[in-house]
Amino acid sequence: MKLKDLKVPKCKNFSGYKPCKPYYNCLENGCKDEPESDMGVKILIISLDALGNVLDNTPILHAIKRKYPVSTIHWMTMPNAEKILYYNQYIDKLFLWDDESRMIARNIEYDIVMNADKSLYACAFTNEVKSKKKLGFVLNEDGKIVPANESAMYSYILGIDDQKKFRENRKTGVEIIHDVFELKYDRDRYVFNFSDEEKDFISKYKSSINFDDKKVYVGFNTGCSELFPNKKMTIEQHIKLIKEMLKNENLVIMLLGGREDTERNKEIFDAFGKEEQKRIINTPSMEGIRRGACYMSIPDIVISGDSFGMHLAIALQKYIISWYGLSCWEEIELYDYGIKIFQKDLECSPCWKRVCPYDLECIKMIDLDLIVSTVNKFKK
Repeated sequence: MKLKDLKVPKCKNFSGYKPCKPYYNCLENGCKDEPESDMGVKILIISLDALGNVLDNTPILHAIKRKYPVSTIHWMTMPNAEKILYYNQYIDKLFLWDDESRMIARNIEYDIVMNADKSLYACAFTNEVKSKKKLGFVLNEDGKIVPANESAMYSYILGIDDQKKFRENRKTGVEIIHDVFELKYDRDRYVFNFSDEEKDFISKYKSSINFDDKKVYVGFNTGCSELFPNKKMTIEQHIKLIKEMLKNENLVIMLLGGREDTERNKEIFDAFGKEEQKRIINTPSMEGIRRGACYMSIPDIVISGDSFGMHLAIALQKYIISWYGLSCWEEIELYDYGIKIFQKDLECSPCWKRVCPYDLECIKMIDLDLIVSTVNKFKK
């Protein structure tokens, strides 16, 4: 075969490096996997920043596949978010934000690039990628972040107009990102899947804690990102809530969180006596995102502030009791399965400030009685 005769198949499985199937030459004999393997519309999604945002953006995958049934989806994200997207049936290739991946992506001619992030580096990279159509956000000639398409204007304005973002907006973040990418919003769920090994781990862990299906398991996601430490309740508030809940003999408490919550959860657990501790499970917090998701899959209810843990609970379809102080409750989609607790008449909330000048009123005013009564009314 001569170079002029080379016809590289538009197949997801063909790499040009080795046979797709052992001892089968698809260049000479034709593709065995077509049309199922047809690349179709080539799409690059750029969603890099904040673990919760990456997970919050996964519902667009359903809409993309409805709009472009024959398509190839590549997703670029930060290394710390990689594991969130494992076992995702819609993503054909997962790129990590590193020099090698960016170099490869720059050399692919995409049909559509969808950039979800309003950051200088994500927008600059979007400018560099070869694509027939760009949606979301890019940089202009002055290095300013601007919308790439008309449908991204609403999201763009929300970012620079506090009145619209904090007081007027009624759209969830999931709905907004669908608008940005010109997709139909059908309230599709997040995409997060467990492997067979993880499902087996969950089953064995439940056995190890003598899981009782007749009980209601209440998960407390106690922490949040260190970037916004004021998104979490105080340790004292958690202790008070758990003490009240332990009065209900049908409840079992599970403390959930990541490595940054290890000491916090230990302090909460140690505040209780030995008899009370028998109904409190302090789950391991140093085993990473995937194992943390395994533990979160067990409770029936998850109580959480606006954090990655809350988004993970949404993905796992838990009943969620969520509270908000500095962040925007309107932007969270609970899919009608849970409640949001916030201070509607507090002028300074939401604010998205990292340091509170008002002694964290929005956190201190959380209605703990409402949380307890909601848990006690819950029916499996």
